[in-house]
Amino acid sequence: MGLAERRAALAFSTEEYPGWRSKFDQAACFEVPVEVAWDELAVDGYADDYSAFFTKVYFRPLAEALAAITIDDLGKDALKAGLKKIVVRNSGQYYSDSGFTFVDGVLTVDHQAQSNVEYYDERAKQLQRLLESGL
Repeated sequence: MGLAERRAALAFSTEEYPGWRSKFDQAACFEVPVEVAWDELAVDGYADDYSAFFTKVYFRPLAEALAAITIDDLGKDALKAGLKKIVVRNSGQYYSDSGFTFVDGVLTVDHQAQSNVEYYDERAKQLQRLLESGL
């Protein structure tokens, strides 16, 4: 990862991510621990696109999935009892929901930042289904 990518990832993590972090907590109705592997999310050659990529691939789908689950008290209680942590990463292996797991209370979103960017609605629905089936 070059200097441009490190700068862009740092800028997103300090300027935009705090707003997303608040949206996660608001949508989940509790403070959810979130671990973001910023060094993995930063893809060489795409520094100018991080805002769109990170938002559409990771953070918007997460916020929407959490909000869809907590539409009632049953969902709020189940999520609070069952979701222990969210991990956001890009191992480079996955460009679809096959990189999403929910094991032992840990929701892992592993997806290439630059792949299938515009399919955020489908990712949100898949994350919702994955969580609901595990809660």
